[in-house]
Amino acid sequence: MIRTYGGHSSAKASNELYRKNLAAGQTGLSVAFDLPTQTGYDSDHPLARGEVGKVGVPVRHLGDMETLFEDIPLDRMNTSMTINATAPWLLALYVATAERKGIARDRLSGTVQNDIMKEYLSRGTYVFPPKPSMKLTADVIAFTYDEIPRWNPTNVCSYHLQEAGATPEQELAFALSTAKAVIDAVKDTGQVPETDLPRVIGRIAFFVNAGMRFITEMCKMRAFVRLWDEITRDTYGVEEAKYRRFRYGMQVNSLGLTEQQPENNVYRILIEMLSVVLSKDARARAVQLPAWNEAMGLPRPWDQQWSIRMQQIMAFETDLLEYDDIFRDNPAVESKVDQLCQAAREEIARIDRMGGAVAAIEQGYMKERLVESNARRVAAIENGEQTVVGVNAYTKSEPSPLTSGTDGSFLAVDPKEEQAQIESLNQWRAARDDAKAEAALEELKAAARAGRNVMEPSIQCAHAGVTTGEWGDALREIYGGYRAPTGVGKQGGQPRGGQRPQRLADVQARVEQVSERLGRRLKMLVGKPGLDGHSNGAEQIAVRARDAGFEVVYEGIRLTPKQIVGGALEEGVHVVGLSILSGSHVELVQEVMRRMREQGLSDVPVVVGGIIPESDAETLRAAGVAAIYTPKDYDLTAIMADIVEIVDREGERAA
Repeated sequence: MIRTYGGHSSAKASNELYRKNLAAGQTGLSVAFDLPTQTGYDSDHPLARGEVGKVGVPVRHLGDMETLFEDIPLDRMNTSMTINATAPWLLALYVATAERKGIARDRLSGTVQNDIMKEYLSRGTYVFPPKPSMKLTADVIAFTYDEIPRWNPTNVCSYHLQEAGATPEQELAFALSTAKAVIDAVKDTGQVPETDLPRVIGRIAFFVNAGMRFITEMCKMRAFVRLWDEITRDTYGVEEAKYRRFRYGMQVNSLGLTEQQPENNVYRILIEMLSVVLSKDARARAVQLPAWNEAMGLPRPWDQQWSIRMQQIMAFETDLLEYDDIFRDNPAVESKVDQLCQAAREEIARIDRMGGAVAAIEQGYMKERLVESNARRVAAIENGEQTVVGVNAYTKSEPSPLTSGTDGSFLAVDPKEEQAQIESLNQWRAARDDAKAEAALEELKAAARAGRNVMEPSIQCAHAGVTTGEWGDALREIYGGYRAPTGVGKQGGQPRGGQRPQRLADVQARVEQVSERLGRRLKMLVGKPGLDGHSNGAEQIAVRARDAGFEVVYEGIRLTPKQIVGGALEEGVHVVGLSILSGSHVELVQEVMRRMREQGLSDVPVVVGGIIPESDAETLRAAGVAAIYTPKDYDLTAIMADIVEIVDREGERAA
């Protein structure tokens, strides 16, 4: 299955993109949704400001879903939807769209990711607490196995675990523990007869990440195959081999794509893809590749086509598919697989003793381990133990013709698109039958209160014109909201080796000097405004700031600018650091700066980190931002040294 992950701006623009990619030879669709859609908000919600259409397509109601798949035959298309907390709702919209086309449910094929567990650990687009979220996951599984038998109702996702710093052993253990929690949740709801459980387990798929350590990544996939076979056979009594098969799709590691010398990313993508296609005994069933320029912004259609061509060349020009497994019985490979399996088994047993994956998440254990691992990874790049070509080695480069275009070499979403989406949403609400929509929402809430499966009521909501935000609010009313552990409360990240301890000691000394001059300990607020849940960078900044001697205030993701500025005022901080990776930096930072001025905090410097083009950086500097850091600024200790000097200058100026 050849896919690229795509969607942006509007359902109409995304439909045009999908049809272009299918014409270029793509054989399936992989839908990216914008952050309001992923977190159950409509485009006009305050938290959605600046986020509409930025990292994916906004889908607020049945009309959007119909537009998204206009002229695309759903009965012949395999559609992957990367959606988790709102997976029941987006699947309901997809089913309702098919029904409006006269297509029976059992003719649909595809996947909803529907893995809420990794959202608490890495991606951050959760909505409800873990237990009711797992109930929603089980509802989707119980509904699809009978109604949509060709559908993969969950895609246990280890991809973002690696993005958050997971070691291969952690990736194996955390993903497989999640899969066990999913099976247990299905059993606990009683919606699936015990005799049908093997068939349900056979529909569970996985979505993995492949990094640059080619041999390790290839062995990791072979370990996944072996361990999943063990778990399904020994723990759940699945006898038929086809139901124990480890079925997975993959995307290569976007974390490893670099803003510096971005042309090198083409080679990285190819090498990472090889680790999941060369090994026939553990080969991916579907591959989607990022584009070379995703460290800079959204890929254009041509950039996505280049990634499609890479897969086509591998599939049709090489002899890869003509041979049996070329690594079977290789002693080096078998030894590495044995090592990974043993370490993963030990970690799974540790999680089991805590009460399983849900308990390990609620207690903060898994998140803390990821923050620790990521701190070690960041430190290794900083001190040169881990080489990244073009970043910390071989940095001298000729100008790249790939980045010389007038469009900045990536796709920029028109800021006016958000207002257009809000207007279209208002038109939808005005045209529907409100009484019918309200009745459907009441039935949804009744099902949730009674513990019934929410899928049929959700499909009826879709047909009644209910919006994504209304669906989300209805279930928030029943289940409540949630704020996941940040993982930074107990973690230190002091780097080891080389000259790093001395450099950090120098920064610590400056923090002491400036703190003494100001009369109290330097305090930094690290904030994540908007709906962006990619918290890895913010977590590492918070950890390194504390190691440098700052007092740190970090409350996690999904804060409004008003909450961030209120926190800065209440805590009396000396500097505010904002982390935004969704492309909404201009709107959100400008609002933070405006509120800072209104609260008399103009003398508190604001620094910003994210994927920020230079044209936007100029806009932010003009708004008063003191410093801007992008992925090329990988040296966190240097960033801390810079921030100390910024605070010192502002303190002297204020005095």
